[in-house]
Order: sequence, then C-alpha cells, then structure tokens
Amino acid sequence: MPKSTVLLKNRIRLANSMARFLSIDDLNLEGKTVLLRVDINCPLDPETNVILDNNRINMVLPTINKLSQSKIVVIAHQSRPGKKDFISTLTHARELSRLLGRPVQWVEDIHGQKALRAIGKLQNGDILMLNNVRMDADEIRKYPDIQSASECSLVENLSSVADVYVNDAFACAHRGSPSMVGFSRHLPCVAGELVKKELAILEKTIEAPLRPCIGIFGGIKVDDSILVADNMLRNGTCDEIWVVGGVGNLLLELDGVDIGEINHDFLVKELGSKWTSTISLAKAMVRDFREKIMLPVDVAANIEGERVDFQIEKLPVESPLFDIGIHSIRMLSRAIKSAGTIVMNVPAGVFEIDDFALGTIEMLNACAESNAFTIVGGGHTATIVKQRRLGKKMGHVSTGGGACLMLLSGKALPSIVALEMSAQLFSMGIEKSIENR
Repeated sequence: MPKSTVLLKNRIRLANSMARFLSIDDLNLEGKTVLLRVDINCPLDPETNVILDNNRINMVLPTINKLSQSKIVVIAHQSRPGKKDFISTLTHARELSRLLGRPVQWVEDIHGQKALRAIGKLQNGDILMLNNVRMDADEIRKYPDIQSASECSLVENLSSVADVYVNDAFACAHRGSPSMVGFSRHLPCVAGELVKKELAILEKTIEAPLRPCIGIFGGIKVDDSILVADNMLRNGTCDEIWVVGGVGNLLLELDGVDIGEINHDFLVKELGSKWTSTISLAKAMVRDFREKIMLPVDVAANIEGERVDFQIEKLPVESPLFDIGIHSIRMLSRAIKSAGTIVMNVPAGVFEIDDFALGTIEMLNACAESNAFTIVGGGHTATIVKQRRLGKKMGHVSTGGGACLMLLSGKALPSIVALEMSAQLFSMGIEKSIENR
C-alpha cells in the first residue's frame, strides 16, 4: 500500500515525456523521512584520502536544499571493493557539512540496528549520511531484475523507516543495484533536481536538436560509442558524425585503410568478447549512413615518444595511433563552429600525453568558441573541460558518462524505469488520499 502520508501537490500527467515519474515538486515532503540516493563518488588523494574534487557533492546541493524541512537519509558510495579509494563516507559527510554550513550526521552502518536507530531519532531538517553502501553485500550482488533487487534486506530494512525515496544519482542511472532500483516497489520514488535536469536536457537534445546537429565520438569505449552513433543517426538526431580516437581507427579499418597490426590488435583486445557484435553494428552503420560519417584524413602516431603526423594514404605504420592529425583537427573545428548542436563523447586521443592532447584540446576550444549548444557526455571529457575551465562555455556537461551514453544509445536506464514503475504503483493511492481530504 502507498504511504498515505505523502501527498501530491499537483496531479500527475504520466502521458507527458517529463511526467512519466514524480519529482520533488509533486510531493509535500515536510516532516517526512526521505531516503536520498546520490552519486558523490569523488577522486581522492592516494596518500591522505582527502577529496580532490568536490564537484559531485556540489551538484546535489539543490536537491538537499529543497528537502530542508525533511529528515534526510543520504545513501552514497565511494569507489568499489578492491580499489584503493574504497573508503567510508565519513569524509564525504564532513565535506557536505562544510558546503551546506550546517551539521551532517554520519553513522558507521547502512541498514543494521545502529542505522535504523539513528534514522528514528532524526528531526525535521536533520541530515544523516549512511556508510558506503557498496560495503554491503546486498548492494554489490547481481540481480536479474528490479523485483529481485527489491527483495533484499537493504531495501526492506530502510523502507521500513522511510516515507519517500529520492534518486539524484544520475551518474549511476545505468545501474540496477538495490539502492538505485529496489525501493520502487516499497515507497513512492521521485527524481531529484540533478536527475530531472539531466533528463530534460538530454531528452530535448534527442527529440529537437538545433540544426545542424553533429556527433563527435571517440575514446576507447568503442562499443558504447558505436551504439550511440548508430542510434543518433537512425533516429535522425545527428545530421553527421565525426569519429576520432579508437572509434575513428576502427571505422578507418572498415573503410579499407590498413591501420597497422599494432592498432588492430589493440582494438581487438579492448573490445574482447564484443568484437564481433561491434563490427557487425559498425558495418551496418557505415553501409546505411556512409555519407554522414566523417573519417579522419590524417592521424598522429607515437614513434619512440614523438608525435608524427601521417596522411591516411601513408598508412600503415607499426606504431600506436594516439591522436587525429592537424588537418583533421582543422576540418573538425570548422564543422563545430558552424553547428547548431554538438553531442560529444571524446577524447580524440591519448590526452594524458601532452603531444597527443592537441586534437582533444582544439576540439574543446572550438566548442567553447562556437554558438552551438554543446553536450559533453561525462567521463574523461568532463574532467578535461573542468581542468581547462571551459564548463561555462558548454551547453551542458553531463555528470554521468555511462548513463549519458546509455540514454543517447536509445536504451532504457534502469533507475528511470524504476521511477516510472513507482509512479504507476503509487500515484493512484496518493491521488486518492488527496480526494478524501
């Protein structure tokens, strides 16, 4: 049964694109106990575990401030088991307290008696952060579906002491773990401000981009990039795509260019078991949209630590290809400056090495100078944008690399599916409680 104490402020129109699920604005959450799932996974100093970049914590402040009259229970993770930066969330609680300018309680527990007692003592306006949720076996176990994830102790125990669940962890929206999807069958589940903003911008870009819309796809996650590129060409979102990095190398090879054994073997190793399916999809994409796919005309090889540019006609070279060449950079920069919308999942090369960061840097500079609305798909590219202080010159820098890619590739995000399920399960009961008042 729905929690009858949680009331809708406005009736839901589930037929609308952005009203498939509830948001904080739809509910009266004053005095309610709210489970708030966030992604504040931060880079840490390897020696001291001090937070090096608090951007993800800053991004959830609007949601926390909107819940100022609620009893907030923060569910968060840091890294994953086996990693050096897999630590408790005590550091994160202290940083959140500093940014908010008010106390944030922390408990060394997740859903045991210690955590449940701490939640029971909360007053309106209090904030309690639970320990790293990935330290719990329930969270890291694999589940075949949302139903299974909803039946674990973590979800059942926390649901018993809460009124509502708020998901503001867009960067984890592609994951089906209990803390992301399991509460949908127990509590009214709503989207936080960050999730709502991300979805609104990305869905608008997919449905009605300013023209011309160009996609720029690169990096070493070639299978993901091919999925996104193919979907955005087939649904008419992109008018053309430019391929760089590993994606560019793969499509050059499919176009008949000998990229060299060392580069071919690298792609085979990176794709692993996904090699055959990725090649099949890439071939179909090239067959159907060859005139809309812009390949590099030159590349930069790493020859004994030095950058050497080669025209495509001069390949193969038995050295790793680490960047696009200067002529390709110029062509891409011109295309960027004449675009209406840019969707990019880069980098263009091995940007960690200065000599091979040129393609990535020049591409980002061109986006910053362009009048186009630029979407940066999270991950390494978002980090570079921040390092170069270009964020304010981009239309939208997504907080979720994997989630952004999954959405743009046309796949359903598990956590959004869970929010939609919750809206269907609980909306009628909530609306009925209003009618009876």
